[in-house]
Amino acid sequence: MMMQITGGRSIPDFKRQVSMAIHIIPVNKLSAKALKGVIEEFISRNGTDYGAIEASLETSFQQVKNKLKNGSAVLIFDDETETTNIFPVDDPLLKKLEAENDEFVLLK
Repeated sequence: MMMQITGGRSIPDFKRQVSMAIHIIPVNKLSAKALKGVIEEFISRNGTDYGAIEASLETSFQQVKNKLKNGSAVLIFDDETETTNIFPVDDPLLKKLEAENDEFVLLK
């Protein structure tokens, strides 16, 4: 996820806006149908480059779902763009957001 500063906002204003516009969504709060849709959309957006071994959609789906369920990945909702994304829990962007905003907490 690349962040761009637009509209003449200062960097501190941008950081505050980013920090307050992003939420972790607990996957156990989603219906099975909603979770399936979010994961499928995420997989389709990420393309099909899985390295040396090509993974089927079902395999990719199960891998992402397992990571969300075991806590090694988190589901993020961005208020500004009204989009979801899935990040590894140790992603540097998430760590930075957590450090900059008391309201944004990664549950360990």
